[in-house]
Amino acid sequence: MDFTLMGFVLANVAAAMSGAFFRPGAWYEHLNKPWWRPPNWLFPIAWSILYAMIAVSGWFVWQADELARTWPALAVYGVQLVLNACWSAVFFGMRRIDLALLELIALWLSIVAMIVMFYPISAAAAWLLVPYLAWVSFAGVLNYRVWRLNPDPNPA
Repeated sequence: MDFTLMGFVLANVAAAMSGAFFRPGAWYEHLNKPWWRPPNWLFPIAWSILYAMIAVSGWFVWQADELARTWPALAVYGVQLVLNACWSAVFFGMRRIDLALLELIALWLSIVAMIVMFYPISAAAAWLLVPYLAWVSFAGVLNYRVWRLNPDPNPA
């Protein structure tokens, strides 16, 4: 296995670990949620597939050209991973549904920027990110609905 691909995989595993540290728990289970929310078992499956695609996408860009040309796109890739990792901490850790929505908007924008920046370097890398953008778009709508259904998620 290529060591740079392993680096991208490990970076995504590190981002995913946020979800292991900040778990939904009883607080989340007691929130009002829309009827169309996917079952809890689907989230780790979906995210595992998405993280694999994100890792391969970054690796494609790394392999495609000189670092002098790709570093801005890879910097956005890094920002996106940090934003991705932070969402669980804000939503489940801080229990701030409102701030998590703002954080998710920043993540969504970083994914769009990444797709736009990746496309001229590697169209395959950009296309690998489209399901990620779709999932985060769905997550944004879900986050918004949970926020609206729970105006005071932490009553005294």
